[in-house]
Amino acid sequence: MCIHEEDFGILWKHTDLWTGSSQTRRQRRLVISFFTTVGNYDYGFYWYLYLDGTIGFEAKATGVVFTSGRSTEQGSDYPYAAPVAPGLGAPLHQHLFSARLDMTVDGVGNRVEEVDVARVPMGPDNPRGNAFTFTRTPLRRESSRDADQARNRTWHVVNPDRRNHVGQPVGYALLPQGLPTLLADPASSIAKRAAFATRHLWVTRYDPAERYSAGDFVNQHPGGAGLPAYVAADREIDGEDLVLWHTFGLTHAPRPEDWPIMPVDYCGFTLKPVGFFDRNPTLDVPGPCDG
Repeated sequence: MCIHEEDFGILWKHTDLWTGSSQTRRQRRLVISFFTTVGNYDYGFYWYLYLDGTIGFEAKATGVVFTSGRSTEQGSDYPYAAPVAPGLGAPLHQHLFSARLDMTVDGVGNRVEEVDVARVPMGPDNPRGNAFTFTRTPLRRESSRDADQARNRTWHVVNPDRRNHVGQPVGYALLPQGLPTLLADPASSIAKRAAFATRHLWVTRYDPAERYSAGDFVNQHPGGAGLPAYVAADREIDGEDLVLWHTFGLTHAPRPEDWPIMPVDYCGFTLKPVGFFDRNPTLDVPGPCDG
């Protein structure tokens, strides 16, 4: 495991158009990372802790794609693989990860809200047609998971018993990348054993025995272990001690540039404070010539 701090561009900046004065602060982040080799791939996992309270997670995939021989004759394309070199192809595949996020936002009594952007029709309340708003749908039970995977939604984890200085519940937002979940057929063995990968988000009430999204013995059960079993009780989750299970990852169509070794590809998610602080928490960061 590697832990280090690094400079990472601009934290915030503003130039006053009337006086010409300018203020700039540099961003820094604490990086906690490790690499592991699984078969022919190497994966790096990076947590990024930023000065403004943002938490980022990034998975990095590299290594050697799994190849097979293929005919070089014209018209011999195989629909489930891509050519990476003359006589070599690599299958279309996915790298899907599950992040177990034991959320405790200013206490253990948390609520998850699905947040969607909503267009407002033109009318008396929107005469120019340029207004839009957000809709919030609280998740009340473990069965209330995201059903519409095509929507580019976010999720807010709030504490309804803690309010910020504008009267809203303190919260953190889970910002997904919105990439595809598991593309295997629902009747396939992989879909049954890795059911967690069929949805971007699952929410469960905290249980210390529920640690793995695919169950304790991934290759030794016929299906249904892990998250499907955890949510079968359909426990109440509004105002409870919650765990978010977020599925994210890459859908990889190999390129010739990925051979003989694949450049790093990236995926991840962000946890961002939304009303958790009463103002920008980095106003006291010293400028480039201070201190």
